[in-house]
Amino acid sequence: MSRSTNLGDIYDNANYQPSRAIGALISRVKVEWLAALDRELAADKRLAPLEMSAPQYIIIANLAGPQEPKSAADLCKGISYDAGAMTRMLDRLEAKGLIRRSRSAQDRRLMILELTEEGRAAYPRMREISMTVANRLLRGFTKSEARQLEGMLARMAENAQSVPARATA
Repeated sequence: MSRSTNLGDIYDNANYQPSRAIGALISRVKVEWLAALDRELAADKRLAPLEMSAPQYIIIANLAGPQEPKSAADLCKGISYDAGAMTRMLDRLEAKGLIRRSRSAQDRRLMILELTEEGRAAYPRMREISMTVANRLLRGFTKSEARQLEGMLARMAENAQSVPARATA
């Protein structure tokens, strides 16, 4: 049976409990992951002086990725932050000396974001801490199960972007 075949709805009125459904579970895992990451970043002797938060790490990680440089708009789309929150977060990271903003040579209206030397130097330790937290959350999973979970979550993200809202009566 191919993926494109309609497999039917997973939930119905008899078995849908919002607090135990996939959305609630994903939300709980995200909250716990971010809280654990916050604690680990704060506890790290090398990173503690930077007072890094999990959301700030996510921005740094995105800027360290293969598609740098990026604009604030690109980041907002990629990590689902609103523009106001993103601006405040970028202000904090810039004040810490971890990122810099510069005008695009191609489009002067566009601000390009990039890691500073300090940001590039701090990123490997942040990544290591994030990996430790992720591995802790995946305790008891096999590598195969973890890859399968990643694939399923990626498929859900694709579904969320490709499915138009249905009108209900």
